Amino acid sequence: MPELNATQGSLLGFLHDGPRTGWDLLQAAEAGLDRFWNITSSHVYRELRTLEDRGLVRASSPGPRDRRPYTITAAGRRAFRTWLHDDPAPEQIRFPLLVRLWFGRHLEPETLRTFLERDRKEREARLALYREVEPDVHDERRAAVVRFGIAYEQAVIAWLDDTARRNLPGDA
Repeated sequence: MPELNATQGSLLGFLHDGPRTGWDLLQAAEAGLDRFWNITSSHVYRELRTLEDRGLVRASSPGPRDRRPYTITAAGRRAFRTWLHDDPAPEQIRFPLLVRLWFGRHLEPETLRTFLERDRKEREARLALYREVEPDVHDERRAAVVRFGIAYEQAVIAWLDDTARRNLPGDA
């Protein structure tokens, strides 16, 4: 059986909790994994078709708004278990600000300042959200993910402040 990619594995993981539509899966991903694994609606529906073709999920008849609930099959449970126990692939950082900064010599200081300030505000908001949800996460493994989010945002905020000081002297 071909290996699962991380999106397929996460969809099967969500389906362990019971049948869900593509919309439900997208909402579940956005509510929990969104900042750590980007899943778009096109990913969800494309991967559900692939999982269905491989016999790992089964689609039910369409319900309200033509939404079709998907159920994980026994083969899907085995594939998920195999995927979950495989070594994770190496991390790949996708940080659009870093790409802009790489070519930053072509940026005006005001544009760079705007980018850094905007990113910092977004990260402060995410940090506040993680801190807000942390006490309500009772599964230790999920709590570890939230703590990672807190530590990551704190580290990036410190890096943003340092970058602003070094690149915008007197303005940071």
